[in-house]
Amino acid sequence: MSVPGSPTARSAVLLVTGLLTAVLATGCGQDDDPSVAAPSAAPTSAAAPTTSAEPSTADSPTPTPAASTPAVDREITVTIAKRRITPPTGRVTVTKGQSVRITVTSDVADELHVHGYDLGARLPAGTPGSVEFRADKTGLFEVETHETELVLFQLVVR
Repeated sequence: MSVPGSPTARSAVLLVTGLLTAVLATGCGQDDDPSVAAPSAAPTSAAAPTTSAEPSTADSPTPTPAASTPAVDREITVTIAKRRITPPTGRVTVTKGQSVRITVTSDVADELHVHGYDLGARLPAGTPGSVEFRADKTGLFEVETHETELVLFQLVVR
């Protein structure tokens, strides 16, 4: 048995404190839930979407990079109102290695999810929520809402 204040007791306290910190930092540990970020405190300005120059459907959204955010290579902004998605659902292509920010504003509370990257953000009604990441995996990834189950767009990383 260790005596309070002894080196053994202090080591035990440090070990327990370290383990508790690690458990709290890892969250709930559910594998099927994405990492959920709190919505951004201040919405960032976003560039208006433009039509893709690539051969694809005419209503594919291809937002342009935002001039006001040099740290982000690609800003993708989506608005949901009465289950209508603006810009309309389509494919958005980015280059592998680009820094991407997806900002979604919904008229109802929901949760944003980026498949394949397992990223998410809470979407309080009327408040933008964002995820920011480096597009380091190639492929086709759906970006959707969880509660309303709306596919916002398909992210193509080449």
